[in-house]
Amino acid sequence: MNKLEQDLKNLITKDPTVINENANKDSATFSTMRDLTAGVVSKSYALNYLLPEHVATAHKEGDIHFHDLDYHPFQPLTNCCLIDAESMLKNGFQIGNAAVTSPKSIQTASAQLVQIIANVSSSQYGGCTIDRVDELLSHYVQYNEAKHRELAKKFVQPQDIETYVDYQVSQDIGDAIESLEYEINTLYTSNGQTPFVTLGFGLGTDTYSRKIQQAILNTRIKGLGKDRITAIFPKLVFSIKKGVNFSSKDPNYDIKQLALECSTKRMYPDILNYDKTVEILGDFKAPMGCRSFLPAWKNEDGEFENNGRCNLGVVTLNVPRMAIESNGNIEMFWKIFHERMTVMHDALVYRIQRISEVTPDNAPILYKNGAFKHRLTDEEDITTLLKGKRATLSMGYIGLYEAATLFYGPNWETQSIAKKFTLDILKAMKVYQLKWTEQYDIWFSIYSTPSESLTDRFCRLDREKYGEIPHITDKGYYQNSFHYDVRKDITPFEKIDFEKEYPFYASGGYIHYCEYPKLNHNLKALEAVWDYSYDKVSYLGTNIPIDHCRECDFRGDFKTTATGYQCPECGNDDPTTVDVVKRTCGYLGNPVQRPTIEGRHKEMCARVKHLKDQAI
Repeated sequence: MNKLEQDLKNLITKDPTVINENANKDSATFSTMRDLTAGVVSKSYALNYLLPEHVATAHKEGDIHFHDLDYHPFQPLTNCCLIDAESMLKNGFQIGNAAVTSPKSIQTASAQLVQIIANVSSSQYGGCTIDRVDELLSHYVQYNEAKHRELAKKFVQPQDIETYVDYQVSQDIGDAIESLEYEINTLYTSNGQTPFVTLGFGLGTDTYSRKIQQAILNTRIKGLGKDRITAIFPKLVFSIKKGVNFSSKDPNYDIKQLALECSTKRMYPDILNYDKTVEILGDFKAPMGCRSFLPAWKNEDGEFENNGRCNLGVVTLNVPRMAIESNGNIEMFWKIFHERMTVMHDALVYRIQRISEVTPDNAPILYKNGAFKHRLTDEEDITTLLKGKRATLSMGYIGLYEAATLFYGPNWETQSIAKKFTLDILKAMKVYQLKWTEQYDIWFSIYSTPSESLTDRFCRLDREKYGEIPHITDKGYYQNSFHYDVRKDITPFEKIDFEKEYPFYASGGYIHYCEYPKLNHNLKALEAVWDYSYDKVSYLGTNIPIDHCRECDFRGDFKTTATGYQCPECGNDDPTTVDVVKRTCGYLGNPVQRPTIEGRHKEMCARVKHLKDQAI
């Protein structure tokens, strides 16, 4: 039986390593199984017939990982993007045979956003983001206000008009945002999954932007359906800026308090600290998907432009393997490093070559109807939207902790020479990044890879090849990106201080996590960490146990069992009456019958000691 036949057999027999690779795909459904089947075939064809032979070999053996082989390069799809929703709503767009005109209410604008998200998600394989959605939708609330005011003049006493209009507009905003949340969570793309979509918000200070922010957070706190379960999508990223919402004297400080409450109850929103983000990236924007960031880029008018830009994919370096193969010789490590970077170069350049074969009619929503901003004709070259360093291509890495451990021991984090070594790896990657960026006119970015399965895959391959190595392969996983060893007991403040330098080199993709006990009763403790992070890190995620048993109403952290999850209060393990939510990489997931996801969750998040009940 050849590899393709074996993989298809594993799919049919529901092998967990195949069907559980993505925590947000329900592998029981026909649509998902069809996508997974296509993915197995696409991956096999890409490895055997499309990729350069040495790149395919390096991927198979685990020197590198060519991400998303189930989609690209079999089809030359793009990865993730910031959708130019503003111009699409303003100027109209076309989906299929329907020519959609500019909306005249927030309800219609929200409905159009859902259709845009669905079509963009079906035309690429990564996440997509609607940034500053509060300010975007605020414009369309003005139509609602005008309509209600005109009606009020006919039927409402003059002294009551403002109260009436405010009430009706607030209802419209709440209904529109709730519909947006429900519609996104009930969508299925051609990939057999809910769209991986992020909403960035928090900087609008006008009346309607504030109401939209409040509606987004209150809708998420409320939960979905009669059981009020936690919504997995959209991912919420709340922007914090001094003078807007940071301190009690700021106009939107009350919304920050609501964001804190939402985070303790639903794990989202993550926060994006404005000033540090600008310092690292050159200007401000939300991530594309879970953590991929665009660098600052100015258009021909000298204006910063972010919406309508995209990423072309990721290739990740197995850093621990290079350290293992060097056998304690630092010079050998760097020799291997430069050899592997040559392979990474060839893998990434092949992505460029494959993407250059796309024509605008392959993905009309992206290239012809405004998602990537500029609307091309069928005859135009799509690379005009990518070159000039407008698009990014990601150089990923994984396992800085293990690499340093092999040279400096398992508790190296307090040794300056060891930390310098890990930073030197990123600095060395950056030399290649800048060289290749100039050579190909596409922005090569260093990316702190998130992965539900790669932390397992690289470690498994290295354990098979090199055996059990203490603190390296014996754990069964590698640490994701630059994260502090999850087995160590440190405070959130110590973790933030340790990790804060890495994104300056890995600015193409990063996030910091801190993990807490239940904090519903102590928002000030979480706010203390958020405030501490403001001048230190750009992007911070909050991991809090929010599992819910609908039998006894327990809320907290479920026990992990051999077959799934169990309520620690009543012992309930019925997947139909438990709401288990874990963060798997940058997104939340429902791994009710997939306990291995819990292990991955722990790998990617910081396991820090519990905060006390009192404010810190």
